Amino acid sequence: MTTQAASQAIAITRALDQVMRNDRGRLIAALIARLRDFQLAEEALQEAAISALSHWGRAGLPNSPQGWLLKVALRKAIDRLRSGAREARKAADLARLSKDEADDTEPEMIADDRLRLIFTCCHPALDQKSRVALTLRTLGGLSTPEIARAFLDTEPTLGQRLSRAKAKIAAAGIPFRVPDPEDWADRLNSVLTVVYLIFNAGYTIGPHAGRDLCDEAIFLARMLNDLRPAEAEVEGALALLLLTHARRAARIADGVTVALTDQDRSLWDHAMVADGLAHLDAAITRRTPGPFQIKAAIAACQTSDPPDWPQIAALYAGLHAHEPTPVVRLNQAVAVAEAGDLGCALAALDQLQSDLAAYQPFHAARAELLARSGQITAANEAYARAIDLAASPSDAAFLSRRRARLLS
Repeated sequence: MTTQAASQAIAITRALDQVMRNDRGRLIAALIARLRDFQLAEEALQEAAISALSHWGRAGLPNSPQGWLLKVALRKAIDRLRSGAREARKAADLARLSKDEADDTEPEMIADDRLRLIFTCCHPALDQKSRVALTLRTLGGLSTPEIARAFLDTEPTLGQRLSRAKAKIAAAGIPFRVPDPEDWADRLNSVLTVVYLIFNAGYTIGPHAGRDLCDEAIFLARMLNDLRPAEAEVEGALALLLLTHARRAARIADGVTVALTDQDRSLWDHAMVADGLAHLDAAITRRTPGPFQIKAAIAACQTSDPPDWPQIAALYAGLHAHEPTPVVRLNQAVAVAEAGDLGCALAALDQLQSDLAAYQPFHAARAELLARSGQITAANEAYARAIDLAASPSDAAFLSRRRARLLS
């Protein structure tokens, strides 16, 4: 291969990678809308991408790479259906698909079905882990091995989970549509919760396990915001992710987690902070408060120096009305302690011991507050339990340092 040919091959590969990264979700959604078959859509698009490498290498990049991929993927799907390898389709269905395949599709003419797709992936009929995996696979474009590594599953196990989820969607007749107005709030919360779970997984494991799941979650949140503009909870969720992720460079130093109040704020991504605050301001103006907006407001209060702990405590009290969980009560108690009422915070933690016995942040918070109150023995025991439950080496190192300081 000549140097020029090698350079052209590299350029074509990069162009295809960019299209698949930016437009895969839209193409998959368009194919599923036509085929009503997740697996067939994925296989057809993958075959089209393989064909693109050789065809574009010979003929050059088409005017509409997205339209080319959609057209070829439909042709591949039709070939599979005609081969009889799958359940026979009605002649009318094949005729309709053949007409779609014959269209000279420009990118702006591809109907954007991603909103329908993400609501299908996050349908309540699927278990939560399957919703997360299917969303990452179809809309995020992560491979099965990447998702398996991120969630500490084996590749065959994760592959089976994805297959079962797709089969359940087909067997149960889960509709490929945006929810009706009366179901919108509950279903939107399900979608945003999946995006938030993806972000939290990335926050815990970091980018070393593959593509950064925090970035993937922000990508999905931006996509939702583009598809459904002026939706306050979507804006709130995006603001929350941006305000949290903006601190990523300051979270760990020399392999040890750094507490919020000790972070070097010069390492924060201040452009991302500003972006998050702007989305939060936009959400608040809509006067339709919800849990993700409250969480974003808490994150915004944490950006002030020092953090506005009384306001944070009040916001957690408001969040508890939406999410009456022990974890929210724990976070409220920590904010109360930071605001100056240590006794009240410790009393609140005492009421949470049975509910949060296996929850590492509970033991970490309790250890810190017990240490502040001078209860050294109890604090030492709480630190030991928190270290045992630590989700990452950096968290364990942070807690070990706090424990060593307590005993010195």
